[in-house]
Amino acid sequence: MLLEIFNWLYKLTNSGDAVSLIAALFWGILSIILSPCHLASIPLIVGFIDEQGKISTKRAFLISLLFATGILITIAAIGVITGLLGRIMGDVGKYGNYFVAIIFFIVGLHLLGIIPLNFKGASASGYKNKGLVASFVLGLVFGVALGPCTFAYMAPMLGIIFTTASTNLFFAVSLIFFYAIGHCSVIVLAGTFTEIVQHYLNWNEKSKGAVILKKICGVLVILAGIYLILGTYL
Repeated sequence: MLLEIFNWLYKLTNSGDAVSLIAALFWGILSIILSPCHLASIPLIVGFIDEQGKISTKRAFLISLLFATGILITIAAIGVITGLLGRIMGDVGKYGNYFVAIIFFIVGLHLLGIIPLNFKGASASGYKNKGLVASFVLGLVFGVALGPCTFAYMAPMLGIIFTTASTNLFFAVSLIFFYAIGHCSVIVLAGTFTEIVQHYLNWNEKSKGAVILKKICGVLVILAGIYLILGTYL
């Protein structure tokens, strides 16, 4: 079933018209939803937003967007570097996975209340942008773990893009852009929706529901770290 969906998207993406852009958008969305590696980004950003306490929807959107942007920047950089080195695109090796897994464990333990970290952006303390910067850095780090997963899903699309670029560079760039929008949209929506739910339920970082949500996200992030480590041996 999944193979048929991707074959269908491949044909649409390779059609060379406006439908190709829509197909690239959906391809980006599926690259998040169907990948265990990418799905780990959801509890990570949800837990991070929850950690911020009561914030505006705009700020939740910016934090989520910066997190997703950080992921894309790292993925692009790793793809170029590994490609130039003649390795499989996105393959950072087992030590790269270990590094990201350690970060996951630290963040997960923090969300569980075991390790103290300060990711908040309280304006009263003069660190209004701390949450924004931290989310961007977290996205940059998380992007390291997504290399192999990302390029496994992108490989057919990259073939289309490289072929298209030889005759229509603008359209090839547009395909990448729409794929990136789809890829980021799931993360951004998850983070922004978290704030909307918090606002609707009148939660703050100490509310029982918020604490439970944060602990669930902490467990999921730790499990994602374990998955990264196990993945190097499977």
